[in-house]
Amino acid sequence: MNNSNYYINKHAVVDDNVEIGSGTKIWHFCHVQSGAKIGENCIFGQNVNIGNDVAIGNNVKIQNNVSVYTGTTIEDDVFLGPSCVLTNVTNPRSQVVRRSLYEKTLIRRGATVGANATIVCGITLGRYCFIGAGAVVTKDVPDYALMIGTPAKQRGWMSRHGHPLKNPDAEGIMTCPESGLRYRLESDRLRCLDLDEDKPLPDNLAKGSVAYRDVGRGESR
Repeated sequence: MNNSNYYINKHAVVDDNVEIGSGTKIWHFCHVQSGAKIGENCIFGQNVNIGNDVAIGNNVKIQNNVSVYTGTTIEDDVFLGPSCVLTNVTNPRSQVVRRSLYEKTLIRRGATVGANATIVCGITLGRYCFIGAGAVVTKDVPDYALMIGTPAKQRGWMSRHGHPLKNPDAEGIMTCPESGLRYRLESDRLRCLDLDEDKPLPDNLAKGSVAYRDVGRGESR
């Protein structure tokens, strides 16, 4: 391990040859396997398993009972909800060994995967996409897409603050009801007009100010 400024609960198991960034917290009954690289300020809830050679960025939050298998790469600011499922073989058979054929899954910056959702391997979840609870995702997901159902289908767009983007104006601009950040479709790709997707939120926008259910009652900014 290459850093002493992190917390590992005494009931967690961290194998040799693991990199853990400063400020990261690894809670009860987690297992981090050899070769894993974990960034700074991550939080792993109870009973999280990180497979061999998995790469995880900074400020990633993984809730209870999640296994991140070999072949998965997770970028910065990703949220994995409780008991969501990741895989690394599309056609598993107990009798057939496919350890050399693990498929790659990329979860890009700021993506959210809801509780009990399933992400079938070999796909990419785009930046700031939002996978609803219980969804089963089998294909690549665009940036900011809201995905719901089994199999998951796109039902709209979500802002970086996790609110549906609706009612585009005459210029096609949609505004987040919490942050005021503006978004627009450009060549079938949603982009934020006020903040580059690869930049962190400024401090004044990094703390939630409006509950999700309050937005519909006119309590947004």
